[in-house]
Amino acid sequence: MRGLRKTALWLGLIGSVSLLPLAALAEDAGIQPDLVQTAPAEPSFHDAAVPDTPPRPDTASQAIPLLEPAPVTVEAADLRASPVIDIPLPDAAPVTALMQTDLFRMAVEGLLADEAAMRDLRVSGKDRDALSAYYAQAERPLVWARDGVWSPAARGVMERLKAADEDGLDPADYALPDRGLRKDAPPAQWARADVKLSLSVIRYARDARGGRIDLARLSPLVTPKLDLPSPGDVLSRVSSAGDAGGALEAYNPPHPGYKALKERLAKLRESHPSQPSVRLPRGPILRVGMKDPRVPLIRARFNLTKDPDNQTVYDERVASAVAAFQKEKGLPDTGVLNSQTIAALSGPSVAQRQSDLIANMERWRWLPADLGQRHIMVNVPEYRLQVVDGRTVVHQTRVIVGKEQSQTPIFSETMKYLVVNPSWTIPPSIMKKEILPALANDPYYAARKGYKVIRRGDRIVVQQPPGERNALGFVKFMFPNQHAVYLHDTPNRNLFSASKRAFSHGCVRVEKPFELAEEIMGRDGKWTEERLRGLIGKGERTVQLSNPLPVHLTYFTLAIDEKGEVKRFDDIYGLDRKVRAALNLSE
Repeated sequence: MRGLRKTALWLGLIGSVSLLPLAALAEDAGIQPDLVQTAPAEPSFHDAAVPDTPPRPDTASQAIPLLEPAPVTVEAADLRASPVIDIPLPDAAPVTALMQTDLFRMAVEGLLADEAAMRDLRVSGKDRDALSAYYAQAERPLVWARDGVWSPAARGVMERLKAADEDGLDPADYALPDRGLRKDAPPAQWARADVKLSLSVIRYARDARGGRIDLARLSPLVTPKLDLPSPGDVLSRVSSAGDAGGALEAYNPPHPGYKALKERLAKLRESHPSQPSVRLPRGPILRVGMKDPRVPLIRARFNLTKDPDNQTVYDERVASAVAAFQKEKGLPDTGVLNSQTIAALSGPSVAQRQSDLIANMERWRWLPADLGQRHIMVNVPEYRLQVVDGRTVVHQTRVIVGKEQSQTPIFSETMKYLVVNPSWTIPPSIMKKEILPALANDPYYAARKGYKVIRRGDRIVVQQPPGERNALGFVKFMFPNQHAVYLHDTPNRNLFSASKRAFSHGCVRVEKPFELAEEIMGRDGKWTEERLRGLIGKGERTVQLSNPLPVHLTYFTLAIDEKGEVKRFDDIYGLDRKVRAALNLSE
């Protein structure tokens, strides 16, 4: 009876579930499919016919036709009394419609997870994590593309990357994606192109802030604190800027000294786009009409190689080129090739001059973008200290810097106090190289020098008390740093008359320390030079700065003066050569 009720209910539902195969429903309901005869579904549930069970054939196997089903009328009361049986339909797999943005995002995620692809794009693990985090939280799946085309920001940064040599950077370091990538290119291609451009933008920004050279390998005495931007900060700042190319370029140093060198580099390239280097041997003076085996070298120097067959003749065209060169160098523009002109022609080639400019531009990247409204700049090769307020030099003085064997380090720190009547505790480096050998040879060496020998366990500390003979003089300017160097006075003031003043153990000796002290401390009229000098001989006295002052120990062998002229200084520590080698620049 239970089976018949189930069958009747199943058949009664045919009209409302006509989308499913009848046989399948019968089988699901436990009815043999061969007992079911399908009839056209009726529109009304009340008119649905329930067939009787067909009779089985007799033993003679005669075919007995199916009986016509008797009509069954179901009253409303019967419907209310009948139990409701839910027949569950098979669960369908969910269908998700993927948008184009989803495809791009998935392509970027797949690329950043691909180890081989990341090695090919020269991405470190740390940068890959930062890139992944940035792309994951970005509003759009691609940073530089919209609807299958490069955005204006993308085009702007591509132009800036191609012009990287204007700032002394190498455009070959910043790989560019295909600007003509098709709109219907696969998402994987767009993802790779977008990430490639992001990496070049990040690399440029870091290089512009001094990240091109491993300074630790360059020298242990070059220790600036570089402010290298994070990948996320670079991408966020540049991609959202109205002028993306300008925002990227702004990572280069903003300082007037850097910009002056950049302008000089542009002028050099404009005036000598492909000038070869020559080395002229010595020889007689040459005038128009003379022959000499050096003339072909002079022709090559001025790109006059397509002149007459006889290349050894010093003709009018060669003389005119020489006269123009003499005028450029400030020599008498006679067109006569004399010893002065030969020396000038044999000077640094255009490539070498470019390299010197770029090496000095690179060292500007070692400085903070913000030098401080008031700050101290010491240029070691120039042997000069300047106090700068805004863009105005308010005080300058000569200094003595470290010898080649004990170089003054290059870094930035903040001056916090000065000490009048300082004592001097001799640092370990000088103890090892000078004091201990001297004590071994002469037990009275320390007494004769006025030093105090202090034993601290197994260690010997040698200290020079305050006084006129103290190596630090009467005042020292303290900006605590890892090298234990500072600015200070000196009893050997006669050394300031020398043109080359690399005599110290690494500290910077100041010619007029009390004038400098008043410039630093006396803005409020409290600590004048007179008052500071009045402390001499009254014991060691520390005076705190009310406004700590940034100090920058720098190394520039080229500078542009107020008249636009190039000033050159000796490369006393060979740092130019090291920077050129690190950047693969011409020697």
